[in-house]
Amino acid sequence: MRIGHGYDVHRLVEGRRLILGGIEIQYEKGLLGHSDADVLLHAVCDALLGAAALGDIGRHFPDSDERYRGIDSRILLKEVCAMLSQKGCKIGNIDCTVIAQRPKLSPYIEKIRRSIADCCKIDENRINVKATTEEGMGFTGSGEGIAAHAVCLISEK
Repeated sequence: MRIGHGYDVHRLVEGRRLILGGIEIQYEKGLLGHSDADVLLHAVCDALLGAAALGDIGRHFPDSDERYRGIDSRILLKEVCAMLSQKGCKIGNIDCTVIAQRPKLSPYIEKIRRSIADCCKIDENRINVKATTEEGMGFTGSGEGIAAHAVCLISEK
């Protein structure tokens, strides 16, 4: 068994769509980044890559590479899962936390779980997604950005 942890953060800006876990969230701002800036899927990718000792998302999908400009992060997650499979690893479970003062994410949690499960080709009951605020403190609490943590357990086949 191997454990991985991922963390990502992106700034909220006007003029971009807000994508979390591969799902578009209705909000007046979106996350700034080279790709679609899906902070949650980026954290999941890093957790999985870390558990398999395969580096991090920046190593495999650098923001200096124009191929990844505006890319749907679900594509990145699918590629990460293919890397794990090639290495002989199987995902046990993924547990995620999104840290955002706004918007309220509870209406989207089940759709996000399904999206991640579909990308990883695993049962939805192996995915957990939580959302929390920071009680108005820090950059997430002031609405400047959104952060996400993910942990995973993988096993070698």
